[in-house]
Amino acid sequence: MKIYKTDVNKKSIIRWKVYFDRSRMYIGYIQFFLIGIVFLQSFKDKAWGEFIFKYALIAIPVALIFFIILSLFMGYLDSKIGLREEELRNLSSSNPVLMEILNSTKEIKEKLKSITSVTEGKN
Repeated sequence: MKIYKTDVNKKSIIRWKVYFDRSRMYIGYIQFFLIGIVFLQSFKDKAWGEFIFKYALIAIPVALIFFIILSLFMGYLDSKIGLREEELRNLSSSNPVLMEILNSTKEIKEKLKSITSVTEGKN
């Protein structure tokens, strides 16, 4: 049995994966907007839903602006509380390249500390 090696380049696959992930983020924005529309449609048969659709030229842009402001406020709170930073810290701890850099940095600091303690002892 003969196994053929493919000419697939890992870097190309990773580059295309990054492109895919970036486009997925933009698709998420579209989905977010569509969820807002579905949310408004769910109130169509209610009393204030009828009001919204009766005066749609005014109410829907106001609702959209309110939705955007609320979303930005939630993002601001997320940043102020520090959830994103902690998420990145946890994600980085599982990244072998970053852990290697961190360990190398710790070794350099320990060596620097021992060198400075020796030179301070001579003075």
